Amino acid sequence: MEGDYTDDPGVVIRNLRSEDLSRLVAIDEKITGRSRHLWYEGKLKLALEESDLHVSLVAESDGLLVGAMFAAVQYGEFGLPEPLAVLDTVLVDPAFERRGVARAIFEQLLLNLRALRIERVRTEVAWNDHELAAFFDSMGFEPAARLVLETEISPA
Repeated sequence: MEGDYTDDPGVVIRNLRSEDLSRLVAIDEKITGRSRHLWYEGKLKLALEESDLHVSLVAESDGLLVGAMFAAVQYGEFGLPEPLAVLDTVLVDPAFERRGVARAIFEQLLLNLRALRIERVRTEVAWNDHELAAFFDSMGFEPAARLVLETEISPA
């Protein structure tokens, strides 16, 4: 499903394509200061090969890719049978921030997920990433009733 969902009439939301790789890497490098080409190559491959389990969308402005979101569909985790999507990538070119790009992608993502009968979207945010947390708050996200645990694996 594709459409025009921003205040900017030049922004169009569409499905991810294989030729989007270099632009995704370039945007990410602007944001992080490092190239994660292999990581995006793997994400793109999964999204395209397992399209029934991945909903990955991009935003274009006048033909230039300016943002993306990647979500994976799950029909249960940790023993709980619940249809949900895990949103693990939100990417907006810094030159296009605060223009409604992320909101437009997310709104289309929700439309696509509803069509798949997915009931929830889950994501994680670094505790000190206040800007991203504020965006998710504006999209209706709330803290989940789950405690995330982790442990370090020490070298043998």
